[in-house]
Amino acid sequence: MLMASAHAQSALRDAEIEQFLSDYSLPLFEAAGLPAEQIEIHIIGSPDLNAAAGNLHMFVFTGLITEADVPNQIEGVIAHEAGHIAGGHSQRTQEAIQSATRPMMMSLVLGTVAILAGAPDAGMGLIGLGQQVGTSNFLRYSRGQESSADQAGLAYLEATGTSGKGLIDFFRKLRNQQLISSYYDRAQYYSTHPMANDRMSILERKVKESPYYEVEDTEEEIQRLRMIQAKINGFMLDPQATMRKYPLSDQSRPARYARAVAYYRDAQLDKALTEIDRLLEEEPENPFFFELKGQMLFEHGRISESIEPHRKSTELAPQYALLKINLARALVATENRELNGQAIDILKLALNMEKDNYFGWTELARAYSNQGDDTMASLATAEAYFHVGAPHLAHRFATRALDKLPEQTVEWRQASDIVNATRDDALRYQRNNPDSNRPGRFSISGDTSLPAYRR
Repeated sequence: MLMASAHAQSALRDAEIEQFLSDYSLPLFEAAGLPAEQIEIHIIGSPDLNAAAGNLHMFVFTGLITEADVPNQIEGVIAHEAGHIAGGHSQRTQEAIQSATRPMMMSLVLGTVAILAGAPDAGMGLIGLGQQVGTSNFLRYSRGQESSADQAGLAYLEATGTSGKGLIDFFRKLRNQQLISSYYDRAQYYSTHPMANDRMSILERKVKESPYYEVEDTEEEIQRLRMIQAKINGFMLDPQATMRKYPLSDQSRPARYARAVAYYRDAQLDKALTEIDRLLEEEPENPFFFELKGQMLFEHGRISESIEPHRKSTELAPQYALLKINLARALVATENRELNGQAIDILKLALNMEKDNYFGWTELARAYSNQGDDTMASLATAEAYFHVGAPHLAHRFATRALDKLPEQTVEWRQASDIVNATRDDALRYQRNNPDSNRPGRFSISGDTSLPAYRR
């Protein structure tokens, strides 16, 4: 995939970062009485200090993570955003959220087309999808809503035995940075979350009244945050900037983690492998170190060598669909029929875990295409376009698959469901685009005779 530039706002997928956010958010969502497992957390690759939430979606900017001093500051922001969700503050902006998330997902089409067309940096473990996402502006709250979210957030923190000090410290950090011109554009949180002086005073008083005010993060929790920050910086910053931030004189684990990523991105594979192997010697059961090693090898064309670390990552952490998809991608890339068959089985497992994972469906389409099964490739492509929000393309590929699948099979019903769900959209698109039935130049499945998204 394409990495986000330092000034772009791009959706990211990474199992380690997602697990970090999930560990802190789930208890707060449950305390709020929210359907925790239904809330989707989206990571936005941007240096902006911001977060937003609504309609069972939460957007966390990488700038919020990298600028946090301790995990409790991130917890405080998550609790506050949970207050917005529980309070229904974004109901009036549901269309705005949909309009913001749709281009986010549609850009996956372009990103995957680039991958399958042979982009050299395709498939990074920290996946930058390359789309511009205007999340800093699509949710704006009133001061009344902010006060309500404050009170709710503090209640959730107290219910989980967590200090609200981090939220206060975060707001102070934002206020201080707004006074510094170089940080002004990055402190976007206040543009969508207005902060009045009296509200800050009330919030601070209530936080200090909590019996959990003095509860602090453990050294282990802080170290985990430092590792996450190092990983994000390694991927988001220019490699030279990463090396300045984490010089060779710094031999801490976070510094070595960041340098491993920087060396890898700077095409210094030997140095990257040296750093990651040192980390693996110290933490031989860390699945994310194995994931990164596999990614390094894969991206530098050492496909066969990448399989073992990718497989090890899935053995150590079988609960992560993203790790399975990384392994499957490496197996597919070998162009070995037996390994390709393994990839199909692995991708099916991953997609049972994340049914809406567009990248997983595109890899499955490619795997089926490699096996010469164009019908199943078309069905997987239909699923991909369905989940990315391109119903007319989903309808087109599902119809092609439906024509060839045996009736009443599981796959036939799967294709039928997509055809029925997308029929109206497909007809509307065809009326508005009469030339849309012309064959495209590229298809996800690899069959260039299929109609496809035009680049």
